[in-house]
Amino acid sequence: MRLSILTLALVGVLTGASATADADGGQAQRQTLFTRTADGFTVAVREVRPARASGTPVVLLHGARVPGEASFDLPVPGGSLAADLTAAGHPVYVVDARGYGRSQRPRAMHRPPAESAPLVRSHEVVRDIDAAVDLVRRRTGASGVTLFGWATGGHWAGMYTALHPEKVGGLVLFNSLYGGTAGHPTLGHGSPYEDPDRPGRFHAEAYGGYRLSTAESLLGSWDDSIPDQDKSTWRDPAVVAAYQRAALASDPESGRHSPPAFRAPTGALADSFYLAIGHRAWDASAITAPVLILRSERDFWSRAEDVTRLTADLVDAPEVRAVTLPGATHYAHLDRPDRGRATLLTELTAFLDRRAR
Repeated sequence: MRLSILTLALVGVLTGASATADADGGQAQRQTLFTRTADGFTVAVREVRPARASGTPVVLLHGARVPGEASFDLPVPGGSLAADLTAAGHPVYVVDARGYGRSQRPRAMHRPPAESAPLVRSHEVVRDIDAAVDLVRRRTGASGVTLFGWATGGHWAGMYTALHPEKVGGLVLFNSLYGGTAGHPTLGHGSPYEDPDRPGRFHAEAYGGYRLSTAESLLGSWDDSIPDQDKSTWRDPAVVAAYQRAALASDPESGRHSPPAFRAPTGALADSFYLAIGHRAWDASAITAPVLILRSERDFWSRAEDVTRLTADLVDAPEVRAVTLPGATHYAHLDRPDRGRATLLTELTAFLDRRAR
């Protein structure tokens, strides 16, 4: 295994298809596909294909709150990681886990959140990823795909890759927890997520099956990560506005609330709490694909200890590269190029190019 740890300086159903100019001015074919999971859920997959696909297919996995399209394919310059990757020749597939975006929601999400336990746990999302990966393999003819997971999406992607190594040709984990240590500044012991009556347990009664998020609530952790008073020096206000709009639009019931708010399952929060207090939900020693680990220096979610433990456990991965994005935030792929986005893209496209050879 070659390990490199660097800190760098600055059968789907088509529902809609169109050849549209992407956010960076190129031409990309976008369409929304649906596929069924082994346990009967319908999962939405947004396909973004270049005019000439020459690279390895990439599956993008969102995090715990905002679904795929809002996370990875905003219709503004600098807001679409999917467009950047298709410009490099890679067909891209953006997945909504069950309970998010255009994918089917559990029935309990149509009732008050207090009436259910945290919904959509990691083992269920693994089924969603498997259905999406099989769809991508059928459409592209590729034997394996590259998975890119942001935050909780990286945890889901890692778990899936450990369970289905034959379907994954490359794994990219971006600002993801792994269970590297028992301490966490905001998610673990002593946080609101811990049951005060049962230390070490997620406070399920307080959070219920899902949570509601307003547009304004999406900016708190992002703002806190940016040291400048003028946040526009780190991120384009047009990207922020598009991110907020797309997040609200992802839930057809968001307008029923005042202010508008979209639903997101809390199962990801529960799983993240246990990772934050040192539990590992999957074992990286089962992974046999090349791995790229990206971590922003100003990330509030993942920890340096997660990277250390993860690289130590990736004993059978033929390539492991761990990169710190200096000064970057948790949202580096949505920030300005000189605030981490350009470095992220350079590392990611180089990793994908090696897979395409």
